[in-house]
Amino acid sequence: MMYQMMSQRPDLLERLDITIEWGHYEISVLRFHLTSFPAGRIIDFHNHAEFEFHFIPGGKGKVILAGQEYPLTKGMLYLTGPGVMHYQEADPDEAMEELCLHVDIRPKIRPEVNPWEVTEAEECVGKLRKLPLLPIHDRHHAMNCFPEAYEACEVKFTGYYTAIRQCVISILLRTARAYDPEGIRAEAPVRDMVTYRYEYAIQYMRANYSGAVTLDNVAEKLNISARQLQRIFNKADPGNSFTHILENIRLEAVCRKLSEGNEPIEMIAQSEGFANASYLHNVFRKRLGMTPRAYRNGKTTIK
Repeated sequence: MMYQMMSQRPDLLERLDITIEWGHYEISVLRFHLTSFPAGRIIDFHNHAEFEFHFIPGGKGKVILAGQEYPLTKGMLYLTGPGVMHYQEADPDEAMEELCLHVDIRPKIRPEVNPWEVTEAEECVGKLRKLPLLPIHDRHHAMNCFPEAYEACEVKFTGYYTAIRQCVISILLRTARAYDPEGIRAEAPVRDMVTYRYEYAIQYMRANYSGAVTLDNVAEKLNISARQLQRIFNKADPGNSFTHILENIRLEAVCRKLSEGNEPIEMIAQSEGFANASYLHNVFRKRLGMTPRAYRNGKTTIK
């Protein structure tokens, strides 16, 4: 049974102090459990000071929200916000199971938070505060996050606390999404592909400069043609070709080694991507106006 673990240890997650910072909000988890209503069980009108997410993984019953009665069946959800009165009742002939998540959501301004995270958190919390008081089908399978969180806590695999917090955020998002027939309106931030590919290429070149780095194999890593990559270099950094930048990276590495130790120049040349010391001497004279040996006695700037 999917929820058997939760039935055996209903308070497992509630023993954890789960607090989540999301955008400019702090979310505290107060209750996180599976409960069962025996056939005919009534929970009279009551309310909470926090948000309560209700999911029906099995059985049937009814709920009264804002004076309106609604049937509850397997696969449904509804949300009651702070101060919302509600009445719950299991079917007279059939027990009803309910997954419950109680969270307190408080504003918490945090500097230097990713602006897209701030936008999504604000949008989600704003929607939760305005959701209609009526049950709806769990179209995005938010209730599956409950056994996932329980399993993480039970097994305690690497990063299980982070995984549980992610499940909580997912429940909030999937609940809001279930009531949104138009789906997500805003578009996620997209990359400037020229800048992204240029920066990735430079990063790859810096990581592999001592080997046989070519325009073709860097382009292959980006899944584009060598001609496309050359155009990207021309656009992102006019005047500095792929070959020139790779040479700069290798020269910087050579200069570091010349400054830091007495390793033979022949060995430095080969370890930093130059074919031999003679070729390194030629590049040094052309670019720095001196030999590698002379560089050890002074400093200059690579052009």
